[in-house]
Amino acid sequence: MPLLECVPNVSEGQSLEIIEKLANSIESVEGVNLLHQDIGSAANRTVFTFVGEPEPVMEAAFQLFKCCFSLIDMSLQKGSHPRQGAIDVCPFIPLKGISDNEAMELTQTLAKRIEKEIGTPIYLYEENAKSQARKNLAYLRKGEYESLPEKFEKLPLDYGNISNWKKCGVSTMGVRKMLIAFNVNLDTQEVAKAKKIAELVRESGMVVVDSYGDRERIPGRFKSVKALGWYIRDFDKVQVSYNLTDIEQAGILDVFIATKEEAQKLNCKVTGCELVGLVPVSELTKAGVYFNGGIPAAESSLLKSAIYGLGLSEIEEFIPKNKVIEYLI
Repeated sequence: MPLLECVPNVSEGQSLEIIEKLANSIESVEGVNLLHQDIGSAANRTVFTFVGEPEPVMEAAFQLFKCCFSLIDMSLQKGSHPRQGAIDVCPFIPLKGISDNEAMELTQTLAKRIEKEIGTPIYLYEENAKSQARKNLAYLRKGEYESLPEKFEKLPLDYGNISNWKKCGVSTMGVRKMLIAFNVNLDTQEVAKAKKIAELVRESGMVVVDSYGDRERIPGRFKSVKALGWYIRDFDKVQVSYNLTDIEQAGILDVFIATKEEAQKLNCKVTGCELVGLVPVSELTKAGVYFNGGIPAAESSLLKSAIYGLGLSEIEEFIPKNKVIEYLI
């Protein structure tokens, strides 16, 4: 059976009533399994993860768009996470039995349907992007909701009705590889340190200005890593927030170790991690071997080593059966 995953990030993390209605819109489609929802109050953002055969997954995504259009007003939305749409980003990840090209065609069909029946403004990104620059979510989201509608003049929509921007903002959708989102907690209240670490680790690095006023971009340590530093009121934590877009180039363990090294240089320490959404078991077993002194062991034992070594239960208990994608499908 072909399996497609959808991980929409919705700009609502405070109204449990609205979040429940959004979840119900996904679960209303037969053949779709809602695996997980990660609710962030301070970020004012909820990440849903659902899987199924491709056609039901696309139908569930459509129902979620329709529900978001009726329930979320972006002109009133505030939160600590960057955003520009009610459904801020809606990625599709082929898991098995479906090619990237097939998933891209289905995404294109969905975008056309949303344009016709709902009118939500849409940008296409990652594999569906119509230019190299548009592959990057940060490029499309620059300026966030507050940059609308002027942004549309310089960055025209791919689909949707511009006149609907005020209520629902603009959504970004496309096919991409599996992404891991996780936050690394620091023992400091200085957000500047988290931002500095983000610059040193992420692919885009930082921009420096020399004595002549010339600007130069210095890349960070890892390709396929996006990062920012912030303070999360929910946990009273300063965090480096990471998106790992290609775990073959840079995985959780790689980035965790690099963060510890850079934090030490800034006289602070890593205290633990928070995993947003789901993770493949391979990322945890890899970390488990490292924290087990390089010695292989049974999977259950490696998971315990990874959870302890990464500090995944610092904020709330990390339960593998609820967070490991292979255990949920």
